[in-house]
Amino acid sequence: MSVTGVSTLTGPKRSESLQQIEKLAASNLLHGSESLCKLLRYLATQALDHPGVSVKEYQIAVDVFGRSDSFDPRQDSTVRVQAGRLRAKLAEYYAAAGVDDQVIVELPRGSYALLFHSRPPSSPAQEPDTERPLPEKAKEQPPYGWIAAVGALVVLLALALTSLGLMLIRTTSSRPVAATRAEDIAALRGFWKYFIDTPEDPWVVFSNAEFVGRPETGMRYFDTARDSKNDILDHYTGVGEVLGIHELDHLFTIFNHGLRVKRGHLLSLDDAKQNDVIFIGSPSENLPLREIPSTREFVFKRSDTPVRSGDLVISNVHPKDSEPFVYYSAQRIPLVDDYSIVALVPGLSPTHWALILAGTTTIGTQAAVEFVCRAHSVEELLNQITGKPAGPVIPFEAVLRVKVTGGVPVHTEIAALRVNR
Repeated sequence: MSVTGVSTLTGPKRSESLQQIEKLAASNLLHGSESLCKLLRYLATQALDHPGVSVKEYQIAVDVFGRSDSFDPRQDSTVRVQAGRLRAKLAEYYAAAGVDDQVIVELPRGSYALLFHSRPPSSPAQEPDTERPLPEKAKEQPPYGWIAAVGALVVLLALALTSLGLMLIRTTSSRPVAATRAEDIAALRGFWKYFIDTPEDPWVVFSNAEFVGRPETGMRYFDTARDSKNDILDHYTGVGEVLGIHELDHLFTIFNHGLRVKRGHLLSLDDAKQNDVIFIGSPSENLPLREIPSTREFVFKRSDTPVRSGDLVISNVHPKDSEPFVYYSAQRIPLVDDYSIVALVPGLSPTHWALILAGTTTIGTQAAVEFVCRAHSVEELLNQITGKPAGPVIPFEAVLRVKVTGGVPVHTEIAALRVNR
């Protein structure tokens, strides 16, 4: 995407604009996000130094986010995602803390050209002209100015009520990710430290299985023996994966940190080497997990028993006393239970990590994500891993037992745990 920059010098002075940029970078909304502050300063410099010159997505990717010369915006949405986050943060700032700021900074939707505006001064109220009588015809006309003003106020009130309603819906329809207690925040930060103590946003890679066929005529998994790769449909995912991404987005908002989302089919080995990665979904559908280092103690596989042949199960490679060799959900519909894996393992490079959140079904995947986004369950997990409710976490693998009611995970507990010291 490239957009011609709009001249900003007709508004505030350059020094005032730069002061406002630093004020924004130091604000509570942006101070904790190095990547967003870097993007904001870069776009400001481009807009002020090169008014009227287009800013290309490729240029931002290389200069700001350190992408290589082979950057392909069709495969990597980093710039678009970060620009969207910055746009939202600016709007949030000027709706609250910056409501009285004299310099307004805006990133228009669909644009990388930062705009600067001077806040218009308030117009003094005009005294009514009582000395000159109105013509008779004017007296008979309805007061259109007042009608327009009242109409505008009605529209603004309606928009305000709509926004308030949407916020209430969002608040009441989403269960809280974390309480406000300092202990809760400490536990969550202790578990997620490897993914939030870095300037780069981690990749969230969700499963998208390879299907053939069409929804209206029937779909099935791709079969290498009889299907052509040209017939693959790889743009479907599960309900649990979608809700899981929502949970993570909410949690990382609390951390004032961003996420980059990508479907598994598009993840390259270079992506996995150069980034921290959160995998949502099992290797049966999140295919990169078949090619990179993954779990060793608890492993997804297809059952070869006559009763459950072909079912996805979790194999317990080195079972301890009283532990089963295999974890699998009850064979009934509707689903009443499931099993999931939660595991933190080293990434493909020594400086990066991979977190695996996956169930034998999409509901189990949802439960795994929710488990690591809730303070009380994270405290329990950290206690078993490190002996401390606030961590910091070390590499581990865990199996979760999930109770399901009405297609929703209602209770999740740790069934087995291995700590890789």
